[in-house]
Amino acid sequence: MIALIKFYSKSCLHLSVCCLVLLFSQSVQAKEQVNNVRIWLAPESTRLVFDLSGPVQHKIFSLKNPDRIVVDIQGVSLKTDLNKLNLASSPIKKLRAGNSQPLRIVFDLDEPLKPSSFSLAPNNDYGHRLVVDLARINLAKVTQIQQPAVKVATPPSSPAVVDSAEASANRVANAPQGKKLRDIVIALDAGHGGEDPGAIGPSGLREKVVVLAIAKELEKLIDAEYGFISRMIRRSDYYVGLRGRTSIARKKNADLFVSIHADAFRNTRARGASVWVLSNRGASSEVGRWLAQKENSSDLIGGVGNLSLDNKDKVLKGVLLDMSMTASRKDSREVAAKIHNNIDKFAKMHKSGVESAGFLVLKSPDIPSILVETGFISNPGEEKSLKSTAYRKQMARAIFAGIKEHFLHKPPVYTAIYQQKHGDALVKRQRYKVVSGDSLSGIAFRYGVKLASLKLLNKIKGDKIRIGQSLQIPTS
Repeated sequence: MIALIKFYSKSCLHLSVCCLVLLFSQSVQAKEQVNNVRIWLAPESTRLVFDLSGPVQHKIFSLKNPDRIVVDIQGVSLKTDLNKLNLASSPIKKLRAGNSQPLRIVFDLDEPLKPSSFSLAPNNDYGHRLVVDLARINLAKVTQIQQPAVKVATPPSSPAVVDSAEASANRVANAPQGKKLRDIVIALDAGHGGEDPGAIGPSGLREKVVVLAIAKELEKLIDAEYGFISRMIRRSDYYVGLRGRTSIARKKNADLFVSIHADAFRNTRARGASVWVLSNRGASSEVGRWLAQKENSSDLIGGVGNLSLDNKDKVLKGVLLDMSMTASRKDSREVAAKIHNNIDKFAKMHKSGVESAGFLVLKSPDIPSILVETGFISNPGEEKSLKSTAYRKQMARAIFAGIKEHFLHKPPVYTAIYQQKHGDALVKRQRYKVVSGDSLSGIAFRYGVKLASLKLLNKIKGDKIRIGQSLQIPTS
């Protein structure tokens, strides 16, 4: 009898422990949830965003044969159907998940990808999120989404614009002494995108949608113009980090960087378009300071880390950047003023002239850069205008007219527009003889030219020059 009681007691204790373990396991599983998954396709990477009910711990790793990415998320249950996610045109074949803890989500891949991940805290638009970025390793497979076929440089007397896959066919006609002429390259940056919707109007209109539409209208105008070609920073709905935007422009050899936005402010009565350049001392107004903080904080939404400049001496870096940016800011302000005057002809302007603020996206030391706020999307009346296709086209025409006017007046050397304006003067240059104490950066600053242009023209690969050396100075 005693033995039976002991057996019964042990059985009850064992059963109780099992129940407690089961209840604990269920509580862990039910603690947080994956409520939704969104995907954003960029030319060189794919981003997946997992919408969560709360903060989580996770780890991510790769597997081969076949290629897979695995994400383990602690203490969550899956409350969405992964099969409903549209994976078309992505390098992901399939997403599948298990029922165990931690929740394991497996990405079956078409090709090897380099994974990275980070968590994002809630903001005005979203709750907790887990972001998984999959970077393409074999970029040869990446289609040239952002770079359309190159056009043949057809003189203005012929209105035809011909698409061609051969870049070398462009910018060749009438090149002096065998030099190939090039188009003036305009980088078009439609702000925000993907996970970052930008400002949202009273009726729900999203800034990222408006500015991409205006950028595409501007792209058409630029590519139809002799001697000009556009390069889109993003062509569809995905996010590009603020520093990544200027990096893309630099890789495209841009002569001008134009960032397009739709303004917002706490007061819905605020209205007016504006054109901005980088301020060396900070914002020019309280609104400018607020806007700069708003736009710069997009990197927190995008999860982009700080730019590393560890390989540069701090003092030298500061001096070089300051000299280079002085020249680019001058051109920035000149083209910004022309665009401001054009927009002022049909739209209410926020201020009577070009404004300045510390926008991170404008801090390119070697590319003239401007930011156009096309109107206050937070203002009901201006939101209505921004919805209008006619207004978007009118805004694009005003921006392009300013760009064209600037470059017809100051075309970069070795461009078709420069040849059209100066003819044989393209080969006539000013020369400078190096003296003790000179540096390439100092000479470039003195003549108001780009350091890269000075080095390219004189076929200098490093930074060394010698006393008595004769240097050709770029004419633009």
